[in-house]
Amino acid sequence: MKNFTAFLFVCILALTACKKDQSKEKQDVSDKTPSANSITAITKEAWIYGYPIFYNYKTIYANALDKTHAAYAGFNNFKSFASSATPADTLVITINNDTPYSMAALDVSSEPVVLEVPKIENDRYYVMQFVDLYTFNYEYIGTRATGNNPGKYLIAGPDWKGETPQGINKVLHSETNLIFLVGRTQLHDPSDVANLKKIQAQYKIIPLHEFTKQAAPPVKKYNLPLPVWKESDYSSPEFINVLNSLLQYANEDSSEKELRARFAKIGIVPGVAFDSSKYPPETIKAIEKGIEEGKQELESNLASLKDFGNLFGTRAELKNNYLNRAVAAAAGIYGNTTIEAVYTGSTNDKDKQPLLGNNKYILKFSKKDLPEAKYFWSITMYNLPKRFLVPNPINRYSIGNKTKGLKFESNGDLNIYLQNTSPGKDKESNWLPTPKEGNFMFVTRIYGPQPDVINNVWKMPLPEIVK
Repeated sequence: MKNFTAFLFVCILALTACKKDQSKEKQDVSDKTPSANSITAITKEAWIYGYPIFYNYKTIYANALDKTHAAYAGFNNFKSFASSATPADTLVITINNDTPYSMAALDVSSEPVVLEVPKIENDRYYVMQFVDLYTFNYEYIGTRATGNNPGKYLIAGPDWKGETPQGINKVLHSETNLIFLVGRTQLHDPSDVANLKKIQAQYKIIPLHEFTKQAAPPVKKYNLPLPVWKESDYSSPEFINVLNSLLQYANEDSSEKELRARFAKIGIVPGVAFDSSKYPPETIKAIEKGIEEGKQELESNLASLKDFGNLFGTRAELKNNYLNRAVAAAAGIYGNTTIEAVYTGSTNDKDKQPLLGNNKYILKFSKKDLPEAKYFWSITMYNLPKRFLVPNPINRYSIGNKTKGLKFESNGDLNIYLQNTSPGKDKESNWLPTPKEGNFMFVTRIYGPQPDVINNVWKMPLPEIVK
């Protein structure tokens, strides 16, 4: 045990690049070396911390690095989708079906970039959501935040201290050099696709040196390359190596100094390679146990999730709640901050029973209980556990107040039919098809939520089984 302890401590010192005298390394080893239980606890904490970073990188990798992927565009380029999502779209879970995406993976390590947006007609909602590597929604531009006028916005990393060029409306500073930009533009109906394409074609990302007509700056180099994205990595000690690569692109926030020091005890050090073969089996076993405990903690919280309201936002708004950040990434990564859009929904019916595809449900809104939205609202259907859109004979994946032909009762109430077969021709306008079997969930999105929605005064009704 004494030899194991000394060996582990030396490994940790090497990973953290300590330059201490060798004689000092051997002093008080038993006091400084983490126990197996401590390694497990740190691993659990680090696994939860890194989960949203890893799954954010999944999308960044597909968008910027994987040339075989349908979403590929390369760094600092938009990839736009000029149609509503379908069940074939599985890159993002709980995908948004109302506002087709214009996505861009940004790398501002060497220099900022300029985002240019056009004038957009007043009756069309759009938003550009800036998500840093941690998945904090750190800035917004769009209908709510900046209006529908044209604009140019400088997107800079944490270390940029240059002068703002003329013609820039605002500088948007990120605390990470890897950023995912999620653009959403409202599609009124299928006949509106041509108009949508014209708008999306005018979203531009311009390197700063091109915008200012100067020479390109030197390319910033990192110790470790960006990893090939593999799902299995996050279920093994290799997750440490992945984080060590990705965290090179993120400055250490002052609030995380002690946290990062704890992580270093299991080899999580930005830019330093982690080699599990250099660790004794007991250490690897403790790390693997921490991974499993992290998974269990996340799954437990995900299963009991009832409100998406406070899962998305800035670092200050989330108050460094890393578990909530991981739950948000697992439940619906890239969700908007509450002031932009509110998400609610359920996996259960009014009687607290799981929603099942072989049942027929009715979702009843009284006139006074309809969602209060400045822009629009919708309900989208997803299968479980995958949280993808549901194939159905009428190719309808969401329904809401902008759905053509939606019928209200004579008193202003609204009924939505959730079932896998038609509720009848006279009710199909209000039909949101469910899976043929198995569990499902729905998510209600409210764009431009009003105060009662934001403050949780308004409550989403739950489906009732049709007898």
